[in-house]
Amino acid sequence: MTSPEEPLPPELSPRHQAEVLGGVPPEGQRAGRRAARRPGRRRRWWRIALLALVLLLVLLLAAGVATYVWANGKLNKVAAITQYSGRPANGPGTNWLIVGSDSRAGLTPQQQRSLHVGSDSGTNTDTLMVLHKGRNGPVLMSIPRDSYVTIPAWTDSKGVEHGQSKDKINAAYASGGPQLLARTVEQDTGIHLDHYTEVGFTGVVNIVNALGGVPICLAGPVVDSKSGADLPAGCHTLNGTQSLQLVRTRYSLPDSDLSRIQNQQQFLQALASRAVASRTWLNPFTFYPFLSACLESLTVDQGTGLWTLGQFGQQMYRVSGSGGKTVTVPLATQDYTTPSGQSAVLWSPTGSATLFSEIQEDRPVTVPTNPSGTTSSGN
Repeated sequence: MTSPEEPLPPELSPRHQAEVLGGVPPEGQRAGRRAARRPGRRRRWWRIALLALVLLLVLLLAAGVATYVWANGKLNKVAAITQYSGRPANGPGTNWLIVGSDSRAGLTPQQQRSLHVGSDSGTNTDTLMVLHKGRNGPVLMSIPRDSYVTIPAWTDSKGVEHGQSKDKINAAYASGGPQLLARTVEQDTGIHLDHYTEVGFTGVVNIVNALGGVPICLAGPVVDSKSGADLPAGCHTLNGTQSLQLVRTRYSLPDSDLSRIQNQQQFLQALASRAVASRTWLNPFTFYPFLSACLESLTVDQGTGLWTLGQFGQQMYRVSGSGGKTVTVPLATQDYTTPSGQSAVLWSPTGSATLFSEIQEDRPVTVPTNPSGTTSSGN
């Protein structure tokens, strides 16, 4: 056998030389080095992947917080909810006053014609509702805009004092704006209001368009030359203009304003359903245009932020579920003529008082749910 001191024959391969010397062949050395490196490489890749995931989550969280802070500061706010002597006590649950105004501010003559809204310069309420969140499920109560009520004494922006008067509830908004309207609703119903939400004509159009439309199923056709509505029976995805036409239509409906109230209730539920759907919140190409439209279109009270608006949307969505109710203030007559000769409606003294106390005290509502020819077709 060749001794270690003697040179190895050149014809021996490196592998044989290693075997003769009692060492590890080069292939084994390389395999050992690869095996030694592999766990380290795997650990490094896991660390890189974990770090990338953490950075992504941090960026998403930062973007969410930044969006929330930015949007919360962009909300249009008005001092609609105020303290005053004799105000109803704060009851259990939460109550939102929902107002749809007919303001034409910012509309060009062409837009006024295309939307069929006319050119009135005054501002009234086309929609007036109270949304109650409580232990027994949400309740959406509509107040006919022609309700003949007591408007409390108030002082205008010029310091002129106005005494208590009787008039249609619309007059409270037209004369004293959101603050007088909110106080009138509180005083006449005994319901403590916590929040205020208002949207105008263009707001409805812009919000619906940002969501890509709102799904509605109509039991019968809705055709009205005044609002411009021309919707056949069946299921539709309404765009912004069609949505505005639907909620404004009343003259061609069987019960005029009461039928319109039912359409408005169901439209708002369908709108809320689309707004809280995952397809809206998880799609930035829908979410940010929708958020922008809301910020430009909605007016809320001083105490309302994005979180409160989110709760509002969730309760509107839940109203259409099995635990929710939509009602209208019970009426004594739809054909009341005021001392000034106006046509108005009167509340039922007993029925309305019962409904108002049930909402204020957060008790189960016993007023029958409104029948409706309109339903949401889902998300």
